[in-house]
Amino acid sequence: MAYLAHLWLYFLLVFGVILLPGMDMTYVLANALTGGRRVGFAALAGIVTGAIFFMAGVVLGVSALLRLYPTAFRFLLLAGAAYIAWIGFNIFRGSSALHLHPGAAIRSPAQAFRQGVVNNLLNANAYLFTLAAIPQFLRPDYGPLWMQGTVLWGIGALCQVIVYGSVALLAAKVRAKLATDPGAASRIARVVGVMLMLVAVCVAVGGWRSG
Repeated sequence: MAYLAHLWLYFLLVFGVILLPGMDMTYVLANALTGGRRVGFAALAGIVTGAIFFMAGVVLGVSALLRLYPTAFRFLLLAGAAYIAWIGFNIFRGSSALHLHPGAAIRSPAQAFRQGVVNNLLNANAYLFTLAAIPQFLRPDYGPLWMQGTVLWGIGALCQVIVYGSVALLAAKVRAKLATDPGAASRIARVVGVMLMLVAVCVAVGGWRSG
């Protein structure tokens, strides 16, 4: 019972954090709006896959590395923000070529997946949360650390699928409703591109000041 209560506490913590808008949620939203449901879910799959490396890194001692070299966090944060800003700029720049009819997407599902993995690996806030929270839930008396890490990753992945999956579905429905509007494609792409760039700037500035 103690272990189950331990896992429920982690679930509530992670679910609450994932509900907060951030770079990962914005990335899934952007892909679902510009590419449809398949591309949105591909982006989600990439983010969930990237989270595996967070868990492995904590279990293997990445937290110790960042304690020894605290400036590494700032460089990671800036790299992640720059990557998201770059994606947003490309979406904004290609807005005139974006179409909303079925099968037309600003990027393929495979591209969305790959960029989702990279986006997650460069998400400094995700590293910060992982490094701060995960060690609190790894207990030697609950079994091998790698097994505990796998369970915690599974809980996080479930939360991401629930929250980001809902975001992708809703965004895809909005996209479908706007498909009959000839100018909707350009407007959506421009809004999404600007949104991604603004999120990147806010994350970079806020993280740098608090770092």
